[in-house]
Amino acid sequence: MAGRRRSRASDDDLRLGTDKLYFKIGEVAEIVGVAPHVLRYWETEFSVIKPQKSRARQRVYRRRDVATLLRIKHLLYVDRFTIAGARKRLRQSQSPVPMAPPATGYLARQSLSRVRAVLDELDALVTSSAALDPAAADPAAYLRQGGSTSDAGSLAPVAARLARPQRSER
Repeated sequence: MAGRRRSRASDDDLRLGTDKLYFKIGEVAEIVGVAPHVLRYWETEFSVIKPQKSRARQRVYRRRDVATLLRIKHLLYVDRFTIAGARKRLRQSQSPVPMAPPATGYLARQSLSRVRAVLDELDALVTSSAALDPAAADPAAYLRQGGSTSDAGSLAPVAARLARPQRSER
């Protein structure tokens, strides 16, 4: 039971920029920074990696699987373990194995998609504001057109001062 709590706590440390629970093999390959065929090979070498299969028979990885794959990448690429050494190290639960950081390209794309979402929201806000009556931007014109306020009596003198004098046509 303690092992389960420890693995769940470490999965919470996995910051991917998304709250998705399941990932396809292409997404995991992008996150881990290796090719999909490398992930399939690691599945054969490490028994802890067992992705589920979707109805379409595609591999579906859980966040826990992604965290394990990042640990394997750290052992193989940073600590320079062999496959057998990494397998043995993962079985030892004396000290936790650090995770390799997610691929920088993946993190950059996640950040860019969040920026695009904010820009789309701002664009929608500006577009909806432009559709409003342009007189609404001018308080005097708004009040001349009969705009209502809770304090209309006190705003009438202000509106009169703000109103532009009409030019007479000659």
